[in-house]
Amino acid sequence: MSALNDPRVLFASERTLLAWNRTSVSLMAFGFVVERFGLFLEVIGKSGVVFHQREASFYLGAIFLTLSSLISFFSILQYRTVIASLQPAEIPPGYRLWGAAVVNGTVGVLALIILIYMVYGFRA
Repeated sequence: MSALNDPRVLFASERTLLAWNRTSVSLMAFGFVVERFGLFLEVIGKSGVVFHQREASFYLGAIFLTLSSLISFFSILQYRTVIASLQPAEIPPGYRLWGAAVVNGTVGVLALIILIYMVYGFRA
């Protein structure tokens, strides 16, 4: 990718990975809120519309959570591709490359756990 022999390239790729992490967390939170809003409408009795809000909010929330998980895992793949292209001089001695990827993977797994929780809660 580069021949700069400068560790700033590594740090820039980590910042990009963590920016994708923030996007993923935002989509996860938004998906959960959208799903719960349908439940809120059902509880307060505002379901007089022909289109079922509970089902619509569930599927829309599930789409956001799935997208959040996919973004987390895809960004890890992108990060690993960039890291593989770096020269040894661009990686500071003793620097652990796995930290940011573990954080993104954890967010992706949590999005899947919330999605499973929503599916089982919706079916009950």
